[in-house]
Amino acid sequence: MLTKAERTFDLNRGSLSMSVRSLRGRGAGMPDYDQMMKRQQVLADFGEFTLRSEDLDEVLTEACRLVGEALGTGRAKVLEIQENGQSLFVRAGVGWDPEVVGHLRLPMHEQSSETFAINQGKPVVTRDISQEERFEIPEFMKKAGVVALVNVPVRMPGGEAYGLLQVDATEPRDFGDEDITFLRTYATILRPVIDRLQKVGTLRSTEERFRLVVENARDYAILTTDPQDRITDWYPGAEAVFGWTVEEAIGQPAAILFTPEDRAAGEDAKETEAAYREGSAPNVRWHVRNDGSRVFIEGMTNALRAADGSLRGFLKIGQDVTERRKIDEALRDSEARFRALASLVPVLLWRSDATGMHISSNQPWLDYTGQSLEQSQSGGWLDAIHPDDGAITREAFRTGHAEGRPVDVQHRIRGRDGSYRWFLVRQTPITDSQGQLVEWFGAAMDIDDLRSSQARQEVLVKELQHRSRNLLSVVTALVNRTIARGSPVESFTTRLKALSRAQALLSQSGNDTVDVGALVSAELAAYADSTTTRITISGPKVQLSSEQVQNFALALHELTTNAVKYGALKSDAGQLSVTWKRLQSVDGENRVALSWIETGVDVQPDKVTRRGYGRELIERALTYALQARTEYELAAGGVRCRIEMPLA
Repeated sequence: MLTKAERTFDLNRGSLSMSVRSLRGRGAGMPDYDQMMKRQQVLADFGEFTLRSEDLDEVLTEACRLVGEALGTGRAKVLEIQENGQSLFVRAGVGWDPEVVGHLRLPMHEQSSETFAINQGKPVVTRDISQEERFEIPEFMKKAGVVALVNVPVRMPGGEAYGLLQVDATEPRDFGDEDITFLRTYATILRPVIDRLQKVGTLRSTEERFRLVVENARDYAILTTDPQDRITDWYPGAEAVFGWTVEEAIGQPAAILFTPEDRAAGEDAKETEAAYREGSAPNVRWHVRNDGSRVFIEGMTNALRAADGSLRGFLKIGQDVTERRKIDEALRDSEARFRALASLVPVLLWRSDATGMHISSNQPWLDYTGQSLEQSQSGGWLDAIHPDDGAITREAFRTGHAEGRPVDVQHRIRGRDGSYRWFLVRQTPITDSQGQLVEWFGAAMDIDDLRSSQARQEVLVKELQHRSRNLLSVVTALVNRTIARGSPVESFTTRLKALSRAQALLSQSGNDTVDVGALVSAELAAYADSTTTRITISGPKVQLSSEQVQNFALALHELTTNAVKYGALKSDAGQLSVTWKRLQSVDGENRVALSWIETGVDVQPDKVTRRGYGRELIERALTYALQARTEYELAAGGVRCRIEMPLA
């Protein structure tokens, strides 16, 4: 079967034969018959030469030799477009000095006959360059004695311009139509030849690069298999990684590389099925070497298909990452241990130079304060200290640095949300082997919750003292409201237990939560029963955290105690309404608001001169501990109190 280039050559040779036969019957003025036969022979010789050679430079050089001989000039060249159309490279030629062919580049500009011929797709003839006014003649051609020239553009099969075929003469020459026709025929034959050899060169170059890659990529196992996944090609990298020689591997199923457990699970078949279906499949798992040891491979299995889409086999490429895998596993174990240790040390860390001012902070410091590393390094860390604590901090650091001793101070540090928290800050000097101070290492431990707990403890101690004084009064009131009025002892016991439950709720801690209704009911259970209509309790289910419960229960107890002593629960005439509801602030924060309203109490507010501890607890302690907003009013009908606070 003839190739495309051969068919093209035969067609052109046939057309020339017809032209020759027709010329035999024509009269004078037509081209010489012998000359036509000579040119036909040139085309035939060139066609046969192209069938023997796959070297493009060799073929183009032979083309120049034959065309120069056919036109009787002995000089011709092929110019190839390069550098994205910016230059013409003298790719091949005969009759030229060695420094021209394969070396010279001509810029493509509008004044040259070469550029004109390529852009217009038309031949250009210059019979005498001394008379040429249309184009500029390159200087190297003048120096070589070129007097006349003819060129034709060469285009690829798709129509893209490849370059130019040019014949040069050293004496004036009137290139006629028969010369141009011959050159155009020659250029037509060159088109498929150049295209084929370029593709052959590209393929050969690709194959060479592939060979070099697969032979030198010893850390990569590269192999191919047939559609049944039997090994057909076994490259040096595969032998280096898995240990089987080429003779041992060829013909074996690729499953020999899989671990016994993966073969039992059918992972080898699943991999090729996925590659067949999707085009490729990951191959990331432990494999088995020839000696039974294991190697971890990270790679891919790719389906190889023919032009019609049929499966030709599989290409498998994988890298030996066993050592990296072991290191990664060891690193993960180390990081896990470090994270476990770090989670036990919730501190902000930093290092600084000998002055102690240019601090390099760790990520937790940057995350908490919102500062950049540049800010902390340039002394900006001081901007995060609360203004009221700045002076004592500077003095502590100044003294510690001057004396070279550890710094120990407590101050508030601003977070990225603008709020401040208390931290215990300690910084210790680091010296070199000669005892010279080289740097400081510091840590800041969040003690805000501890300080809040200490503050709450102080409140609780005061409350305990206060409650110890009035506990007997509360119990006495219970006695008067039960046994003294003829109620059974069981009623007194029940109400006394209700008071005890309120104290139990007050002491809750940890992650437990308590419903607001349960707190209210626990405090008022001693005074509200199924027959009582003087007390109204209502509100949705709202859970308070254990930290909120402690202070909130104290407030409820104070309100209840005061109501028993002086307010709505002192006599049957009083009425008490305890209600609460959920709220949402403008910024989306969930809150709860409780209203304590007493009526029917004979109170003369203008005669009350003493501010009780219960009121101080509500108005001050709740504001500090729970960020609550409180309203406390001693009206003519009794106490009106409103407590609003955020929900945890």
